[in-house]
Amino acid sequence: MYLNCHSYYSLRFGTFSEVELLQLAQQNHVTQLVLTDINNTSACLNFVRKAPEFGVRPILGIDFRNGVSPCFIGIAQNNEGYMELNKFLSHHLHHQLKIPQRAPAFKNAMVIYPFEQVLLHDLDNFSEQEFVGVSIKDLRRLPFSILINLKHKLVVQQPVTFRNKQDFNAHRLLRAIDNNVLLSRLSKEEEANEDEKMYPIQNLAAAFSEFSFILENTEKLLSSCSIHFDFSKGRKPQNLKTYLGSVEEDERLLEKLCTEGLPYRYKEMDDSIKTRLEKELQLIKKMGFVSYFLINWDIVSEARRRGFYYVGRGSGANSIVAYLLRITDVDPMELDLYFERFINLYRANPPDFDIDFSWKDRPAMTEYIFERFEHVALLGTYVTFKERGVIRELGKVFGLPPHEIDFLSEGRYNYDELDSISKLVLKYGALLRGKPNYLSIHAGGILISEKPLHWFSATHLPPKGFATTQYDMVIAEDVGLYKFDILGQRGLGKIKEALEIVAYNQPEKYKEIDIHDIQGFKADSTINNLIKTAQCMGCFYVESPAMRMLLKKLEVDNYLGLVAASSIIRPGVAKSGMMREYILRHRHQGRAEEKAHPVMLDIMPDTYGVMVYQEDVIKVAHHFADLDLGEADVLRRGMSGKFRSREEFQKVKDKFISNCRKKGYSDTLIFEVWNQVASFAGYAFAKGHSASYAVESYQSLFLRAYYPLEYSVAVLNNGGGFYRSEFYIHDARMMGATIHPPCINNSVAVNRIYGSHIYLGMMYLRDLESRVMERIIKERYKNGAFTSLEDFLDRVFISMEQLAILIRIDAFRFTEINKHELLWKAHLMLSKNDRLEHPKLFPPRHHGFQIPKLHTTALEAAFDQLELLGFCLRSPFDLLAEPPKNSNGQKDLHRYLNKHIDIYGYLVTVKNTSTHNGKRMHFATLVDQHGEVFDTVLFPPVAAKYFFRGKGIYRFYGKVVEEFGFLSIEVIKMQKESYIPDPRYADMKTSKKLFGSNK
Repeated sequence: MYLNCHSYYSLRFGTFSEVELLQLAQQNHVTQLVLTDINNTSACLNFVRKAPEFGVRPILGIDFRNGVSPCFIGIAQNNEGYMELNKFLSHHLHHQLKIPQRAPAFKNAMVIYPFEQVLLHDLDNFSEQEFVGVSIKDLRRLPFSILINLKHKLVVQQPVTFRNKQDFNAHRLLRAIDNNVLLSRLSKEEEANEDEKMYPIQNLAAAFSEFSFILENTEKLLSSCSIHFDFSKGRKPQNLKTYLGSVEEDERLLEKLCTEGLPYRYKEMDDSIKTRLEKELQLIKKMGFVSYFLINWDIVSEARRRGFYYVGRGSGANSIVAYLLRITDVDPMELDLYFERFINLYRANPPDFDIDFSWKDRPAMTEYIFERFEHVALLGTYVTFKERGVIRELGKVFGLPPHEIDFLSEGRYNYDELDSISKLVLKYGALLRGKPNYLSIHAGGILISEKPLHWFSATHLPPKGFATTQYDMVIAEDVGLYKFDILGQRGLGKIKEALEIVAYNQPEKYKEIDIHDIQGFKADSTINNLIKTAQCMGCFYVESPAMRMLLKKLEVDNYLGLVAASSIIRPGVAKSGMMREYILRHRHQGRAEEKAHPVMLDIMPDTYGVMVYQEDVIKVAHHFADLDLGEADVLRRGMSGKFRSREEFQKVKDKFISNCRKKGYSDTLIFEVWNQVASFAGYAFAKGHSASYAVESYQSLFLRAYYPLEYSVAVLNNGGGFYRSEFYIHDARMMGATIHPPCINNSVAVNRIYGSHIYLGMMYLRDLESRVMERIIKERYKNGAFTSLEDFLDRVFISMEQLAILIRIDAFRFTEINKHELLWKAHLMLSKNDRLEHPKLFPPRHHGFQIPKLHTTALEAAFDQLELLGFCLRSPFDLLAEPPKNSNGQKDLHRYLNKHIDIYGYLVTVKNTSTHNGKRMHFATLVDQHGEVFDTVLFPPVAAKYFFRGKGIYRFYGKVVEEFGFLSIEVIKMQKESYIPDPRYADMKTSKKLFGSNK
């Protein structure tokens, strides 16, 4: 009887989930109902999936509205009708069109016009598919309305939006957030009626007892509707079934491509390669995944045709077929990659391929996929209300001033001392937390399906301009849609651009480079020494402080070691305590035999009996606990947090424990192994995935080893990496580069290198307009270098404000005129009024202005750089109000081992973390006075007392400690050091602290 029910996917309107709606139906003895979210179908598939558990027959529809103003409700009679509704909604969402007051003539969908709207717009002449909805509150007016004569057209339309008063309050807050108004200013028109509740079915029937024909019409309408999606275990995949049009043709093409790929990948063939290939091909065909492989092959082939760099990774990297098709560059034979992680008879979903492209190339590849295949959409995701975001939104709604909102967001308050409004913010914040806020796009998921994607949901059109589903990857998999992951990363952009820079900066050496010579890189001692000494700044996946620390502790100096390190660094391994145990077993021969259970050591000899990769979860479950491969995969997926069926997962966990007990293992051992599995599986990589990362790391490391300055420029031009740009600039300087601020004759928008001289790009000048940048570069390329300020002003249209930025950063230093003098000149030459931009018929005559002799200090230049670039190009230690009391640095740590040291450092990065009992602590990385990096740790008692207050120089007193050869400082106390007052605004005495004056 309920034809108009909302979940919280009626975004910023509804108040509870589709599952809670089903629970509500069960409580009220409702056995069939229609989910009709407002202009949204996000909940539809899961609603159908879960409905049988609550004894409810699900029906799907859409509540079409303009804002909150109702137009009509569409109810699907069947799957075709649902697709019609989705197409109609998607068209309006994509083109940002208003929903019309009258519905189109749907072939397989019913339309219900709300009672109020029919009267308001004088709607009449209803077709066979159209009805008028009457709610409980409308019953008072019905007998006196002309609509009482349309007896065969009236149906029950009692909207369901709330369960109780609390839901209504949450709804009002959501509406205030959506309208960006104070709660007290929220208009009644923006709210739903508080009576939009579900009543027990007998109560609803009683309310309409005088109008039994309405109940009969409603029952008839509901019984004519049904919807079906297959969520069974044996469901068929819904991805594009064939690549060429028939299964037989697809299979022949796959075999042909593998045969062609063998001589490219393997110089020498042996039986193990042939056996592995035959085994994979047989299983891929049996599972119906041939088209999935061919589509991925099509995508990477197009990328190679366009000269785009890519990396194929994910569990699919465990496949020799993927290696032969050049989807991945990881040889599963070399790494003994576990075939059953990649694919097995028990898993319904195809292997996972993540294909990374440069962030610059990814949009073009996405566009290609949309043009190449018929039924394509990006995969959606939901952005939910998070704790801080909710507090900020509700703080505004309740009218709190910004400083009080900041105070609440930081979470350092004493609840008992808060005022009543602040307490309300926290109370309702807890109510909204976790609810969907708006629809977004999955990081890289693309769906390519056999059926039109509107069969499953409506699509919306985010700013990227590609149709995007209104459901996420979890429900997509439930219904048999498996994503293709097309991702963008900056690491590949760095590699590609570094090669382009080498081509112009060292053309004679460029011809010798083969960036795909991975075997050569693996054997290169120079590259391996960079890994061992953790000199990996800017290199993909291996540059972070945590990775640098791990590489030193493990003394990694080879490819396989880097593959293991890539997975060990993941949170789960560290959390389980097995990262430390792995390092101990790696460094101390014999410890593995002493500490590891023989079965575990036998399963994972290469990793000393420690679970490091996702495959290890499957191996342990299969060999240690005697679970079959299907159950083992349930275990792996259940750990990931992406897998919904907690009930199924619990069964497998119980079987894991009971099987181990049957084998005679002690409970101590069983739960020790289980806790390892439980704590890290969701965060671990497949070994093939780690191997793919390691290949890209080696390519980055090769460029850093042999073309360090060119690679540094590429890193900067591709948005840096883990650190701020100034540290990559510092790193380039440490490797021999001379760094120049932006220059109108040598700089472009991005950074540019000439020999060993790096000219910073104009993009770093925060307030310089892009159009001004473009004018300067275009004019210089067209008519040559600028010869003077006068020449520049004759050729480039620019305002005084924009010109001042260039002069202050010393972009005219080639003139050898002091920048204060240039600023005077500029003011005298440029009118305060904007000049018209037009070509000059005659060269202008310039007056010979008499300007006083002026000077600029190096300190003033440094502060100009700080203001305009965000960092200065000289040592920040030169800016200290008081010079350091000592010259201690990273080079002295060995001398102070187990002793206390007084040391100064410029802050690079801080990692804030928590101990197992929730206390805050910090890991900080800094640069010393000599430009070298060192690491500190602030344990909770110190972290509670001292705070990092933004970037700058800190003085530390602490104890130098060593763990597995890695030196760090356990801080006892610290303070932030002051810079000198800005000499540009200080009195002359202060500004006399010169490093020598600039011209």
